[in-house]
Amino acid sequence: MTGDPDLLDDLLRLAAAGGTEVDVAPDPAAARPRYCAAPLVFIGADQATPCLRARLPRRPRVVIVGRTQVAETAWEVAEMLGAEHVAALPAAEPWLVDRFAERHHPDAGRVLAVIGGRGGAGASILAGGLAVTAVGRGLRTLLVDADPLGGGLDLVLGWEQVDGLRWPALAGADGRVDPPALLRALPHRGDLVLLSFARDEPPAVPGEAMAATLDAARRGRDTIITDLPRRLDDAATLALQAADRALIVVPAELRATAAAARVAADVAVHCDQLAVVVRGPAPGRLKAREIAGALGLPLAGALRPEPHLCQALERGEAPAADGRGPLADLCRRLLDELMAGAHTGAAA
Repeated sequence: MTGDPDLLDDLLRLAAAGGTEVDVAPDPAAARPRYCAAPLVFIGADQATPCLRARLPRRPRVVIVGRTQVAETAWEVAEMLGAEHVAALPAAEPWLVDRFAERHHPDAGRVLAVIGGRGGAGASILAGGLAVTAVGRGLRTLLVDADPLGGGLDLVLGWEQVDGLRWPALAGADGRVDPPALLRALPHRGDLVLLSFARDEPPAVPGEAMAATLDAARRGRDTIITDLPRRLDDAATLALQAADRALIVVPAELRATAAAARVAADVAVHCDQLAVVVRGPAPGRLKAREIAGALGLPLAGALRPEPHLCQALERGEAPAADGRGPLADLCRRLLDELMAGAHTGAAA
């Protein structure tokens, strides 16, 4: 973010050397839609004070960049903005190239967002199954419950008694969190970590807390599964913008497909890697490919009914925990596709 053409030329050159593409914004107003979700933010010293006046939210991984004589006076503003570094050119050029290169580090966690096309579509069950399956495949996983009205992923996993921080405890997170410490403080069993809601507090997900959590998870987990609400709030928008892929779960019914069309239109604004999962049964004999075609989305998979799954959930058993059945099969395939994308990006 800079209105200084000479500084912009330098930053574009350094970004190219680091092997990454950048979004360019001349001022805070233009930057705001992508500010919280970007993996890194570089603010030109010319825009530091305007950012402060614009009250952009505090977030991790912000760097103020300027010429030596300007950067030396930027520390006070950097502190108020929550910037982690002030980089003075030309001395900081090698350091900046390294920061740009980190964006495509092959060890960065992959983010998969799941959202229901209508209430009761089964998005939370799919998200829980994906998280459980990922851990079973040796992937360090964070499962994020970001749907305030979803009933709670702790209940889906049978974890309501597991100790750890919930969303209200992160309400003041401003990006200055230690990733290992944050992940250790959340409810966890083995390599599966859960971030969900507290039942005695108002359900809300602050955007700053979501940004800090995603940043920590990308650096400390292999996979991040987010369960998102149909009505997108700031936190859900951030999660979608950070997602490598998003899945919309749609029951095989005409009215569900009509409802999902509205949800998909909102989601597609923030994540272009959107696909549909169709869940049976199909009372009207609608086919999965017909539903995907009606939505104008690729078909990620279809789920046959599993009567025993609901019974297992009532007993506190996590979905796909036994590794058998249509849900477990679909979760394995979706994770293979997600992680294959990580390897493709690293190779590229």
